[in-house]
Amino acid sequence: MRLKTIFIIIITILLTVVLMQNTDRDHLNFLWATFPVSKLLLLFIVALVGFILGYLAGKPKNVKRLGGEYNGDGDDKESPGTLSKEDRDFIE
Repeated sequence: MRLKTIFIIIITILLTVVLMQNTDRDHLNFLWATFPVSKLLLLFIVALVGFILGYLAGKPKNVKRLGGEYNGDGDDKESPGTLSKEDRDFIE
């Protein structure tokens, strides 16, 4: 198994233990209202929102290009695997 998979399993186990230890009810003050809420539900919602935000923050973004094709560093090369004329002259 990869290290990332082991880390996710450990965090999930620890989160489950913490959630199961906090099953009593508490009062949640939200602006001017007070709600009786289970700590289990409150911690689960916070953890879920944290995982979703973490996923969205780590997700690769789509790159939008404004016309034309991207050809690397801008040098005109005959093929991508060859050296430029200046590089060949420097090496020789």
